Amino acid sequence: VASTARRVRRARVVRPRAHPSRASPRVLAASRARPPARAPDSRVPAFRALPRVERARTIMCGIFSVLRLTGDARKNRQRVYQLAKRLRHRGPDSYGMEVRLDDAGRQTFMVHKRLSIVAPGKSGDQPLFTDATKRTAFIANGEIYNHAELREKYGIVSENKSDCQVIGHLYEQHGPSFVSELDGMFAFVIEDRENDVIVAARDHMGKIPMYMANGKDGSVWFSSEMKTLHDDPGVANYEIFPPGHVYVKKGDAPATIERWYNPQWITDENYVPTKEANLEELRECVVDAVTKRLMADVPYAVLLSGGLDSSLITSIAVRQRKLAKNTYGADEPVHSFSIGIKGAPDLVAARKVAEQLGTIHHEVHFTPEEALDALPDVIWHLETFEQVRASVPMYLLSRHIKSLGFKMVLSGEGADELFGGYLYFHKAPNPAEFHAECRRKTMRLHQWDVLRANKSTMSWGIEVRTPLLSQQVIDLAMNMRPEDKMIDVNKKDADGRPYLEKYILRKAFDTPGDSYLPQEVLWRQKEQFSDGVGYDWVDGLAAHAELEVSDEDFARRAQRFPLHPPTTKEYYLLRSIFEEHFVTGFENGDCAYATCPFGKSIACSTPEAVCWDPEWEKSVGDISGRAVKNVHVAADKFDVKKDGTAATISATMTGVRERGVRVKARAVRGVPQQQARRGHVRFSGLRASPASKVLLL
Repeated sequence: VASTARRVRRARVVRPRAHPSRASPRVLAASRARPPARAPDSRVPAFRALPRVERARTIMCGIFSVLRLTGDARKNRQRVYQLAKRLRHRGPDSYGMEVRLDDAGRQTFMVHKRLSIVAPGKSGDQPLFTDATKRTAFIANGEIYNHAELREKYGIVSENKSDCQVIGHLYEQHGPSFVSELDGMFAFVIEDRENDVIVAARDHMGKIPMYMANGKDGSVWFSSEMKTLHDDPGVANYEIFPPGHVYVKKGDAPATIERWYNPQWITDENYVPTKEANLEELRECVVDAVTKRLMADVPYAVLLSGGLDSSLITSIAVRQRKLAKNTYGADEPVHSFSIGIKGAPDLVAARKVAEQLGTIHHEVHFTPEEALDALPDVIWHLETFEQVRASVPMYLLSRHIKSLGFKMVLSGEGADELFGGYLYFHKAPNPAEFHAECRRKTMRLHQWDVLRANKSTMSWGIEVRTPLLSQQVIDLAMNMRPEDKMIDVNKKDADGRPYLEKYILRKAFDTPGDSYLPQEVLWRQKEQFSDGVGYDWVDGLAAHAELEVSDEDFARRAQRFPLHPPTTKEYYLLRSIFEEHFVTGFENGDCAYATCPFGKSIACSTPEAVCWDPEWEKSVGDISGRAVKNVHVAADKFDVKKDGTAATISATMTGVRERGVRVKARAVRGVPQQQARRGHVRFSGLRASPASKVLLL
């Protein structure tokens, strides 16, 4: 078939016996435009054209907006254009910029880099307007799954059928409070030109990234990624736009930013739910979330690691594809993708799931050397030094997926945070603390797994959708009593099932006679993605860091990194690359560090949960699931080093404030230029080209 010519090196496509070979998504797309020729191989079916229907124009993209900018308008346009080019990977299909000057000569730039997911064409291009007067202009990134219901509920009439079009109309009807009506993932910026108001908002979990900045001239900046802000000399400071919040600035008055997503589990840190788990309600909620996210008019697939979460998403997608509204290829089998080093645990499990579900399965192999080659690029796209172990395989897999013509994938992020799925939850001391840790993990997802999922895939122009992080699933799970989530492998239910991690989710889909998954997959122990793709990758990264970072440099890490000095050579290396991209020599290097999470972690725990085990507190920490002794099956072969330098390191840390507040980093103001040029200079050539008047080392 045509797709075979585009497979990446060493990729293997596993085709279950239940489904013969089929053409690639690009061939399928072409078949809708013209009658297909008869295939030489009679096993390859002819695909009939789908009937033309009116579809919403769904838009994933990169957005960049600079409002109330002063100075030379022509030069500013060139400057904004050059900065916006750094978002090209997020929207390779089209580009739009709207420029406006107000009566005082201040300029507004609204830039949109588009990735077309539904009904590609001009009607989905941005910026968007509510009418021909352009009194309300806006740019948006994301998916509004209930846009049709909102159009009907509020009588919204517009020739533009983009799902994001409702944003502007709802604002005109209800003001900023309309945000709570949206069901989806989104980040948007509105300029109300009639009333001189700026409004911006981000979805409940921060599934769509957004950053905001203040200009030295009083301008206001918003961007999908930090790389458009970190080195512009006109930016005074920048930060993460917090999830679940709405920003409003009226005229020259100070801006306000308030939480719009405010369930009790977020607003009350002492809240411990008491509602008993309802398995049927949970199953129906998850199935509905997956079904909603099948809306697409381009080829899409599922990421299948073979673990519980991705396998459930795949199973539901296979079952629900014919029932979904506005979906691509409803009568065709689902494509699934997995990645790993040959022989990796995930590959074996994913193959088994694909065989049972009848997906067209694509298995991609990589080597530790290929993963190491990608490190600088991955950190540039991630804009953090965390989540790198899991991001590199996802980055490599996304490249392969894009080469085959897919533009959207479903993924299983979220269940581990909502249901306590990480292996360290085995040692939760009590239900209240179990829930508190689920709350901490879920509220910080925008700096961890959600960030990784979006930026690793969008680095190749692929949208990722995460059904388990829908507002409905989250609110159901986080209002479920923690006693039903607690782990006790020595205890079994009436059916003989052990109370493993994510027991409630497993049990909800354990339906005899109508099996969603093979039992050995449904009840398989948690394997973190960075481990599951192959232990050689995790161990190889650590070995590479040992060669890259000398003992002498590591001994002086507190001087090199006064803010939370790294406790391993692996993190010394990752932070060195991050600094070269975003910190060293840049005026706002402290802002870059303030966007990153810090603290010791065991098997992806929060720093607060490390106190659950005295041995964890004595160690340097490690995010691998193998760090949990007497729980992970391979823990006896994995060594977590003791942290014997805590006292020395703590003496060098002054003025540090933890947990997401602004902090001061090294190599910023007052550092001699010659010293600022030091570091991993071999990575500097991988930075994006600077815009006009942008600092370059």
